[in-house]
Amino acid sequence: MNWISRHPGWTMVAAMLGLLAFLWGLAIPLSAAPAPIGPAAEQFAEGARITVWLTLIAGSAGIVLGVLGGMGKLSKFRPLKWLCDFYVWLIRGTPLLLQILFVWLVVPTILPESIQLSDFACAAIALSLNIGAYNTECVRAGILAVPHGQVEAARALGLSPLQTFMDVILPQSMRVALPALANNLASLVKDSSLAYAISVVELTMVGYRIQAESYQPIPVFLTIATIYLILTTAFTTLTSALEAQLQTGQKR
Repeated sequence: MNWISRHPGWTMVAAMLGLLAFLWGLAIPLSAAPAPIGPAAEQFAEGARITVWLTLIAGSAGIVLGVLGGMGKLSKFRPLKWLCDFYVWLIRGTPLLLQILFVWLVVPTILPESIQLSDFACAAIALSLNIGAYNTECVRAGILAVPHGQVEAARALGLSPLQTFMDVILPQSMRVALPALANNLASLVKDSSLAYAISVVELTMVGYRIQAESYQPIPVFLTIATIYLILTTAFTTLTSALEAQLQTGQKR
């Protein structure tokens, strides 16, 4: 941890390069393992890549939804505030698995026939909406943590309300909210495993299929658990380095 705080830039680069090397080189060590792991090494590697891709898409969309939701919950326009409150209440009060199934089964029937959503897209939408609700509360707390004097100083300098928010409030609020947002991202890596319920061939689905064929669940699920541990470690290392880079929580 001391090395991360001293060299956050190099840590971020190392974490990203290590994650890429792991994803595209995973099949090599796994291929040397005995059955049922070795013969399915490439399937495990492809499942891990799908998991990371799903995490990155949903995580990025969740940040955008969190910022918009956090702003909406603090808005003086009551209908918008009520809408954001309802969104957070609904998502946080229902199981993620149910949300994934709802998007998969219901949303395609609402959309025009010309728009076809893949299983992957349905999972990405559901995960984005889910993490967006949790990010909303993190961003809202971050905005409230910015001293009101900062806003008054920005107004005194002649900044418009939009400039004040974009240049003064948002950067500081994201700095405060970053640890909670990073925790949500780490949880998203594991929550993406629920996409198997709608036949997305991510890491958990790959393991389920292999153990069903081999009747050897212990080595299969131990392999999956190890891969998830490495993925979450890479993401948490990356976010910890980003926190150190921004000097989150340090007083000056």
